[in-house]
Amino acid sequence: MPILEKTNIVFILADDLAVWAAGCYGNAEIRTPNLDRIAATGVRFENFFVTIPVCSASRASFLTGRIPSQHGVHDFIGGHANFGTGPSFLDDEVCYTNVLANNEWTCGLSGKWHLGSSSLPQCGFSHWFAHPGGASAYNDQNMIRNGITEVVPGYLTNVITNDALAYIDAQAEDKIPFYLSVHYTAPHAPWIGHPQDIMDSYDNCAFETCPQEPLHPWAKVPEDDADLPARSAKGLSNNLGRRESLKGYFSAVTAMDLDVGRILDKLEEKGLRENTLVMFTSDNGHSCGQHGFWGKGNGTDPVNMYENSIKVPFLATHPGVIPEGTVQSAMASAYDVLPTLLDYVDLPLPNTNLPGQSLLPVLKNERADGHDSVVIYDEYGYCRMIRTAGWKYIHRYPDGPNELYDVVNDPDDRNNLIDDPTQADCVKDLKREMETWFKEYVIPDINGRIYNVTGYGQLRPVGRKWEDGKEPFAEVVEKPSLHKNR
Repeated sequence: MPILEKTNIVFILADDLAVWAAGCYGNAEIRTPNLDRIAATGVRFENFFVTIPVCSASRASFLTGRIPSQHGVHDFIGGHANFGTGPSFLDDEVCYTNVLANNEWTCGLSGKWHLGSSSLPQCGFSHWFAHPGGASAYNDQNMIRNGITEVVPGYLTNVITNDALAYIDAQAEDKIPFYLSVHYTAPHAPWIGHPQDIMDSYDNCAFETCPQEPLHPWAKVPEDDADLPARSAKGLSNNLGRRESLKGYFSAVTAMDLDVGRILDKLEEKGLRENTLVMFTSDNGHSCGQHGFWGKGNGTDPVNMYENSIKVPFLATHPGVIPEGTVQSAMASAYDVLPTLLDYVDLPLPNTNLPGQSLLPVLKNERADGHDSVVIYDEYGYCRMIRTAGWKYIHRYPDGPNELYDVVNDPDDRNNLIDDPTQADCVKDLKREMETWFKEYVIPDINGRIYNVTGYGQLRPVGRKWEDGKEPFAEVVEKPSLHKNR
């Protein structure tokens, strides 16, 4: 049964927020009182995974309920592809926002899109206040409204929130239900330009939650200084050292958290809190020195599937519907979000081959048949993963390096058992199960395995021929040698 047919939905999406970077997930050093507030008034998932540990492709999976080898976004979308002259990457997809819009919900976007041309509303959105790229500085940035790009003064996180609050104000008196995506760029690099009082407040932080480990053999590092944060890509790091980068990352999270609080306060002020489902998550995880690199799935070359890259916070609150203070250990994936949201408001699923299932019983803390044995699957081009409650197997086509982890006894992916002869049957079984699952869902001509997915960006949609003959993925300038084991 639906919760309430006309429930409003606010979906808040952070950018590069690690699962370890929130108070409600056990970090006593970082201040996130409003994420903690969502957890206290709702549910916190301990085991929520993205479908791919990189920005654009993950966002596409949230919206479509499909894996990259179904929707065709296999990497972050780079360069001109995000602007008006670039292609739209979801033209042929049915997003949950399309279904909501077709059933009388008004859909609004405030913030980052990063799924191709950002110039005009798409995918069922009618309100469109979009960041035109994938990342930027945090002050006085370009934003797009009604097809017009102009600089909006102020701190970018506040600018996005201000638009979201205005949207809620405009919808508050309307009998039509609304959906709102609030897509922050925080805490993505650069880790400068954040409110100075927040930056100063972390001056004495020990950052024990971010141990700076020896450089990972696969780490991507700036050419001029291997001691700098590895994913502080050109033009973003401003040559920060590790401690200043940590202060910036933590400050970006805390500043965003304050604005999450503003959104919750606005819903309460307008009397909408009891009729609004609020969800919070991130497009991918992030490491800030853990495992010896900075970044997410493409923070190393070859790409990685570390827990810090694939596991993200997932919180939901709806007073009177979702029990307060619930902690869910059930494993869930970003491809479960579409069926969950549509089930929540009793709308039909798109007629597509969807791999996910509704989390509604899990949200309500009821018996969730099937979720006790959920298996998580991820992909990133040539790299695929299967993760059960006990094991994680990572396979890189065509010839490795591959990895096997006992996640019960080794939850931080430290001891690669791939060469342990006693685990040969385990590897064989996991590989067979993984390949059977992907065979069921992969669309052959957009299969990530057949493309040169580099981790350096996607410039155009796959599955079609381009007159100029150029490849859809950015080329790798220099590829490090592959190390079979750490």
